Amino acid sequence: MIFVITLLLMVIPIWITSLLPDPRKTRYFLALARGWMAVYMPLIFCPVYRHGKEHFKKGQVYVVVCNHNSLMDVPVTTPWTPGVNKTLAKYEMGRIPLFGMMYKIGGIMVNRKDEASRRESFEHMHRALEMGMHMILFPEGTRNRTGYPLKSFYDGAFLLAIDAQVPVIPALLFNTRKILVPGKFFFALPHRIDYHFLPPVETKGLNRDDVRMLKEKVFMMMWEYYQQHGGK
Repeated sequence: MIFVITLLLMVIPIWITSLLPDPRKTRYFLALARGWMAVYMPLIFCPVYRHGKEHFKKGQVYVVVCNHNSLMDVPVTTPWTPGVNKTLAKYEMGRIPLFGMMYKIGGIMVNRKDEASRRESFEHMHRALEMGMHMILFPEGTRNRTGYPLKSFYDGAFLLAIDAQVPVIPALLFNTRKILVPGKFFFALPHRIDYHFLPPVETKGLNRDDVRMLKEKVFMMMWEYYQQHGGK
């Protein structure tokens, strides 16, 4: 009920924002989203705490790669990642009333089953980086329903970072799976959320032959960090 009430209050400002060109459209949308979530998340007793913001340098664009455990992840990562950013979203999300409008502003839509759509989304991500927007990507592809900290990574985020020659910032979300438990519907359990940013990994001088090395390096950084912090 709290979500629906606050969403209805945001619909008209977000719709007006959707009429603007990028990157202004995304910048204003994020300002609205940050204000909204700054109120909403404490109201549902799920405060968000960030660690490692200092790793984002002014004027530098990043590919942010984050673990994916819950439907709660996007509403946390989009407003709480420093700077203007976009994410990659399934085109099906764009069909949902009200939600679809927000996904189309803050995300780059892709039909994963369509090769042409995947190629086009890759080009749009490049363009977003060129416009000075970070890309937030979930290299596990889908939500991690295993008992392990991470699932294996796909190549896409690392190909993008190498092709664009921008650094990768590994990021980890803690506790979002405890809020929205997989397999349970109309169920949410309040819990603190921690969003940690790790030091950036440079891609300058790397080429596509280095994708596997970069992917494995980032995976191990995230796995070891998660283990050291005990999933807390």
